[in-house]
Amino acid sequence: MKKSDPNNKVAAENRKARFAYEVIDTYEAGLALTGTEVKSLRGGHANIAESYASMEGGEIWLINSYLPEYLQANRFNHEPRRRRKLLLKKKEMARLAQAVERQGMTMVPLKIYFNDRGRAKLLLALAKGKTLGDKRQTEKERDWAREKGRLLRDRG
Repeated sequence: MKKSDPNNKVAAENRKARFAYEVIDTYEAGLALTGTEVKSLRGGHANIAESYASMEGGEIWLINSYLPEYLQANRFNHEPRRRRKLLLKKKEMARLAQAVERQGMTMVPLKIYFNDRGRAKLLLALAKGKTLGDKRQTEKERDWAREKGRLLRDRG
């Protein structure tokens, strides 16, 4: 059995993504960060709710993610909303680019976390946008599952 590692923790999570998108596949990508960005991530105040990933010049970039400035870094600090390069294998990048171009899917960041080795990783989802009807159906299924759980618990 594996011990829980203090490094292996979620730094930021995009909780709305699973409601707004149907997740087809997920990829683990590394992040090219500066030292102050890593320190800020460990503080846990990052936000990736409005961010997205985009293919530009043969590379994939995380755009509009917010990592607050690290207070102890004074003049050596980073730009909070700068574009960050995602580190993926060439095959994975090609597969993502092909899905976005041909099938009209989007790359949505789900969470930023630290792996067992203490490296910052991004869980990137290949997703398809849900329509309003799909969102209502998802909500209906979730409510029914909750109600079913209550009924089973109360009866027996």
